[in-house]
Amino acid sequence: MNLEVSTRCEGLRGVYRVPGDKSISHRAVILGALSVGQTDVRDFLPATDCLATVRCVQSLGAQVEQLSDTHLLVRGRGVQGLVEPEDVLDCGGSGTTVRLLAGVLSGYPFCSVLTGNAQLRRRPMDRVARPLRAMGAAVAGRDNGRLLPLCIQGGHLRGIDYTLPVASAQVKSAVLLAGLFADSQTTIREPGPARDHTERMLVARGAVLKIDGKGTVCLEPGHELKAVDTLVPGDLSSAAFFIVAACLVPGSEVMLQNIGVNPTRSGILDALQSMGADLKLENLREIGGEPIADIVVRSSDLRGIEVSGPMIPRLIDELPILALAATQADGITTVKDAAELRVKETDRIATTSEELRRLGARVEPQPDGFVIEGPTPLYGSPVHSHGDHRLAMTLAIAGLLAQGRTLVHDTECIVDSFPGFEAALQQAAI
Repeated sequence: MNLEVSTRCEGLRGVYRVPGDKSISHRAVILGALSVGQTDVRDFLPATDCLATVRCVQSLGAQVEQLSDTHLLVRGRGVQGLVEPEDVLDCGGSGTTVRLLAGVLSGYPFCSVLTGNAQLRRRPMDRVARPLRAMGAAVAGRDNGRLLPLCIQGGHLRGIDYTLPVASAQVKSAVLLAGLFADSQTTIREPGPARDHTERMLVARGAVLKIDGKGTVCLEPGHELKAVDTLVPGDLSSAAFFIVAACLVPGSEVMLQNIGVNPTRSGILDALQSMGADLKLENLREIGGEPIADIVVRSSDLRGIEVSGPMIPRLIDELPILALAATQADGITTVKDAAELRVKETDRIATTSEELRRLGARVEPQPDGFVIEGPTPLYGSPVHSHGDHRLAMTLAIAGLLAQGRTLVHDTECIVDSFPGFEAALQQAAI
């Protein structure tokens, strides 16, 4: 499937909602399966990645009833209640599914195998396998355990004191989930901020955590989780595409409603404001322990900045669309300390640089990021998603700015995180 964007947009205006948060949707299903009772999940993201999580927990014995695309009932089995799957667990293309379930499965005294599609089988798993092995799980995989499929023989876990080599919400979450089954306290030390949805959702369900606010999280095992109904906020990563579009397209003014603005992942908002974006949060409130706001954005004159250090984990998924914003900013934008982009769905440093350059942008890839010179006029051209949903959407937004016809090839991957994106883009560009 291809997506054609063939005219310059004359301004984005209106009020929009984006699909539910991907990270919270995954966790709501997994924690629902581990809880006692029934979890009502509303505004669930029915993307291919999240549906892979649903299928996997069903294979582990949890009942998941889909009342509509976005409304689920998860009937949990308790922390000790999941059962040995009859077949290999196929995580599709979802790194979140495989890494979080690796933590869960490490706690069970049976053998399970996690695999995924060709793209996921190329992504490294050693960072999650190492701490789980230290806790006592047997984790084997291809290439000395670095790659899928992973075979996990769990049970009899011990608590550990583990320092993450890099800030990673997925690795942190895997260790915390394994810690539910351990014989003693599990302590995780972070070198920088990473998403804290797992901690918030565990506490809401009755887990006992100590969080010092300085990067140390301690989980005490032995506490059953209770089911908690979950209203999933709008996904900031999805909203980012329209936030950047509104910044860049002259005459734009949009409101994005009910967006999750958790400070551990709102780096894209801070970066854009540092660039001069006319952006503000309204109606800030908290639902289920997560901060939510309406985001109002107007077209803006942006300037180049440096993005590096502790900011990177807070906007790692938004760096492709931030790179597009930088092509239209005045001056040099430098992204550093983002080598993690090399092992996402694609090598996002290489693919983002390659495809934006096809449109005329001045982007120089670096080992750990980009150097981007702006502002640069963009010109329509055939471009390729490389099977990466975030790159596909970035290139579609670029088409709103480019002179002439932009054809984005292989956009079916967009459903990994944002089903309905094309319709939302057409609505926004009227």
